[in-house]
Amino acid sequence: MEDINVMDIEGFNLWYGEKQALIDVKMNVRKNRITALIGPSGCGKSTLLRCMNRMNDLVDGCRVEGKMTYHGQDIYAKTTDVMALRKKIGMIFQKPNPFPMSIRDNITYGPKIHGITKPSELDEIVERSLVRAALWDEVKDRLDQSALSLSGGQQQRLCIARTLSINPEVILMDEPTSALDPIATSKIEDLAVELEKDYTVVIVTHNMQQAARISDYTGFMYIGRMVEFDDTAKIFNKPSDDLTERYITGRFG
Repeated sequence: MEDINVMDIEGFNLWYGEKQALIDVKMNVRKNRITALIGPSGCGKSTLLRCMNRMNDLVDGCRVEGKMTYHGQDIYAKTTDVMALRKKIGMIFQKPNPFPMSIRDNITYGPKIHGITKPSELDEIVERSLVRAALWDEVKDRLDQSALSLSGGQQQRLCIARTLSINPEVILMDEPTSALDPIATSKIEDLAVELEKDYTVVIVTHNMQQAARISDYTGFMYIGRMVEFDDTAKIFNKPSDDLTERYITGRFG
């Protein structure tokens, strides 16, 4: 199957006040594939990820230039409906952030905002979202308990289920396993691979082995620049850039 671009990024720059955090970034995001962003701390990975659904709009003094499109539409156009964009491009954060309410209410929160109120429809969304997030069997008998009673790994899968409840196309994951133990990490990785069948996933990770294990494409970033973007196998086995090779082999970073 030929890969289709969901997002195209070219000549993209971002400033926080006077400080330039992204410099002339070029990459694309392909449909039903996992794209990983790797690189040392502070290289711009999370900043780039947050640009994809305009989370950086919330940062004072942030401005952007260049091209970033979603299905050919300019994400940063004045006419872009940011709420609609974030419905299609969901986000999972580094630390699990369930709402302080029941497991069920966490899942139904988004659909209710978007006008779904029928109890049977909401029940269906709850089950479907939790099944897809590989959490249903663990929580189906305690949906009305607080989400905060779950373990860290379960909370992160609940946050994924919450994102899935509004039926996005793209799921952005900002180091989703950095606060988790190895077993919980493995479950999230397996889940990401499973989600790839129905969704497009972009993941920022510090863990190079994780990128190598689960992604189809990898971008290596360094000091705000996209040094190299290619098939994951090529990035890890035969990188084109010496800087990429030095990072992959642990000689810096």
